[in-house]
Amino acid sequence: MIETENLILDKAKFSDWEEMYRNVWSQPESARYMQWTITTSEEAAKIRIVKTIAFQKEHDTYLVYEKSSGKAIGFAGVEKIEPYIYQEAGICLGAKYVRKGFGKQILQSLIQYCKEQFSAKEFIYSARDENIASNRLAESFGFLMISSITKIDRKDGHHYNLLQYSLKL
Repeated sequence: MIETENLILDKAKFSDWEEMYRNVWSQPESARYMQWTITTSEEAAKIRIVKTIAFQKEHDTYLVYEKSSGKAIGFAGVEKIEPYIYQEAGICLGAKYVRKGFGKQILQSLIQYCKEQFSAKEFIYSARDENIASNRLAESFGFLMISSITKIDRKDGHHYNLLQYSLKL
């Protein structure tokens, strides 16, 4: 478990399916810059939470819970890419929970987690060039852009640039 001022990052439970479905997975705005497609039914959300729980057993990924309400409002995680080099493995919040400083709290907590748990020396952050808020977040932490890779969105076929940033720890 990882805790911030307003959030808790913790492993998913089956009972989270409904909040994740309502707050995140069914929201086109939440999926806009991500590689996943929206979930369109409660039954599909139940299947998705089972897959999420299984995935989280093998990966350093978490659901994001709002402390004040206890609701599941997003997900985030990290992964090792080289010795002492870690990257975020996606940070996503439901549309009602953006522009509240939660992204900043999540990113800060993931960086701190990697430093404390793995003695990380570098942290990589990626965002689509069109995701202005995420790019501003990286810049606010002092990340330096290290690459821009042209990609094709599998959902709709449009081209975008994936900007990769590095922060030496």
